Amino acid sequence: MDDISSFPADENADLALDSQLEASLREIGIPPRPRILELIVLEARAGEPDFNYLAELIQADVALAAGLIKVANSPFLGYRQKTRNVRGALMMLGLRAAANAVAGLVMRRVFPPTPQLERFWDASQRTGELAAWLVKRLGTRYGVTTEDAYTFGLFRDCGIPIMMRRFNGYAGVLARANESDSQSFTEVEASGMPTNHAVVGGLMAQSWWLPEDICVALRRHHDPAILVEPVRDATGASCRQVALAQLAERLHQEITGQNQTREWGKLGAPCLTVLGLAEADLAELERDAREFLAELVNTL
Repeated sequence: MDDISSFPADENADLALDSQLEASLREIGIPPRPRILELIVLEARAGEPDFNYLAELIQADVALAAGLIKVANSPFLGYRQKTRNVRGALMMLGLRAAANAVAGLVMRRVFPPTPQLERFWDASQRTGELAAWLVKRLGTRYGVTTEDAYTFGLFRDCGIPIMMRRFNGYAGVLARANESDSQSFTEVEASGMPTNHAVVGGLMAQSWWLPEDICVALRRHHDPAILVEPVRDATGASCRQVALAQLAERLHQEITGQNQTREWGKLGAPCLTVLGLAEADLAELERDAREFLAELVNTL
């Protein structure tokens, strides 16, 4: 059974975000929270959630139903049993993880499809899958599960397509941020934009009712302080999610040669410390991650 505290607690308060946040969402162009997420969360508040009811809701969307079953059966989550139906997927994942999976599946739909965005989402997908694989490899700490790591990997850079759509000239700022080996990614964004993708992604996660530790990690994932010292709103779970995703991205870049950034040079050392790894461990991890991705492609 899911811990109900992991979901928004007050229906009236949470269905209507405060006016300042609502204004920010409208101004920046953050996609509104999907109704299906509200229904899952509202049902989760019930003393005895009706999994049959939720399964019927999700099954009304054939693509969403198929996607949820696929996630539940995915090798990167590592469940021994398999399911052929939505109810089974809900029971396997639990409502928190199922809601997060639904959010990830819906996210790609809310942006107009372009070849550039398809490559972006594919890279986010692989980052999430590798982050989940790293949890299986390195163990669960601070309560960060494979499902949590996968969700954070998917959403980590969701602010980027919103910034691309909202602000003229962001493509150039993004290129400079990817190439900078001294300034933090968000500092480069701040030099040319009124906000940055980490803040925007955090707002989207908050408005989509993702767990607070994921929202914090999204807001702070380019901030070295979250990895090296306690900060006001950062938990151990948020810190570990940032480190797992950063290492997952680094492995994906090394294996594929794609989506190159300079972030590992700025954040890699503290990420390794958080994960209890040394630089010498990376060669073996990269070899095993290469095998995992090859098996994943064949399986899926």
